[in-house]
Amino acid sequence: MSPDSDTSPASSSPPSNGTPSAAGAGRDFGFETRMLHAGHIPDAETGSRAVPIHQTTSYVFDDTNYAAQLFELKAYGNIYTRINNPTTAAFEERIASLANAVGAVATASGMAAELVALMTLLEPGDEIVASAHLYGGTRTLFTNTFQKLSVEASFVEPNDLDAWDAAITDDTKVLYGETIGNPQGSVLDIEPLVELADAHGLPLIIDNTFATPYLCRPLDWDVPLVVQSATKFIGGHGTSIGGVVLDGGSFDFTTIDAVAEPSDSYHGLKFPDTFGHQGYLMKTRAETLRDTGASLSPFNAFQLIQGLETLSVRVERHVDNAQAVAEHLHEHPRVERVAYPGLPGNHALAQKYLPKGPGAIFTFELSPDGQAPRAAGKTFIENLQLFSHLANVGDARSLVLHPASTTHQQLSDEEMRASGLSPGMIRLSIGLEDTNDLLWDLDQALHAISQ
Repeated sequence: MSPDSDTSPASSSPPSNGTPSAAGAGRDFGFETRMLHAGHIPDAETGSRAVPIHQTTSYVFDDTNYAAQLFELKAYGNIYTRINNPTTAAFEERIASLANAVGAVATASGMAAELVALMTLLEPGDEIVASAHLYGGTRTLFTNTFQKLSVEASFVEPNDLDAWDAAITDDTKVLYGETIGNPQGSVLDIEPLVELADAHGLPLIIDNTFATPYLCRPLDWDVPLVVQSATKFIGGHGTSIGGVVLDGGSFDFTTIDAVAEPSDSYHGLKFPDTFGHQGYLMKTRAETLRDTGASLSPFNAFQLIQGLETLSVRVERHVDNAQAVAEHLHEHPRVERVAYPGLPGNHALAQKYLPKGPGAIFTFELSPDGQAPRAAGKTFIENLQLFSHLANVGDARSLVLHPASTTHQQLSDEEMRASGLSPGMIRLSIGLEDTNDLLWDLDQALHAISQ
């Protein structure tokens, strides 16, 4: 399926997606319009143009019958903010519209989104087949936490379709990958992986954190489920942690026992049969989110909505700066290699799936000029003046991390290389600063290595 870059099926019902006015009913609004309006209509009582922060734990029920209907899922409304909240709902509707999803469930973090998305699908004894190019926290979730729940994971090279096929067993219940692998920067070939998952009757989950819905919408390629850390480019300013699970409505979850089986919590209710395309998300919200408590706070939902309202403008600038920095480093004598999909030789898949740009996060290898790579990395970091040295990405400010002296400092050089990293590898998250200032900062820090 070739994705539509500008319009969303979700926008065909304007009133429910917060369109500018009821007069626009039936119009497919563009991405930027939905960034600002989807999910919210100004409050009729107060006229508030911004989405209000509903900072409350709970909600008064009209009467006992209505309360009973809410708890039996026979009526949709607010029960408790651990399950749903009006501010959070506005964020969910807006990002669902931008991602071309049938709906969304917001969570406390990107890791929480992964947890609830997978726990809804899995039972003890099940298996996950995942890309080997994953965020380290995701890999730890799969190999440690899920192992405690008797769920096993195997890892394959992301674009080796035969390896994916060979790893699938009768116990495999889900495939998992990242649009842009973290930190390798590899672009996943989504289309054939969707076809393979369909052939085995399995849902595929894609983590789209690095791309955002502006650069790539995996649901347009018939990926069933997407998870996203909203902490990064969605929020965009390093202030709030959040995540989201998105369902494209393309997968038949009646074939997945963990989703389709009668619910003990709701008197034998079968979520896919009762709620159709919303069945998986309703089960995720009404059971997994309810029981894990991994809910997004209303204030953070409000902050993330502010981020969505400038998403395309910021991401365009992020990508322009990243391309310029990557090209500059690629030609730099003190840089051995740059792993950015926007460079020649790396960008065939990026052009297919990320035509507006392959994101703003990438790694490069230092050419240490006689120094030990780990020591060269420390020298480089300590001489930067604009880049902030911290463990985050997707901020408006440019960020840098040297894994060998931080997240992976306990590993030897040999162990780091075995895990796909290297002692001299630097990860950059390119922000919105003046391009020439970023190049100057990198140049003077690279020069310091040889002094």
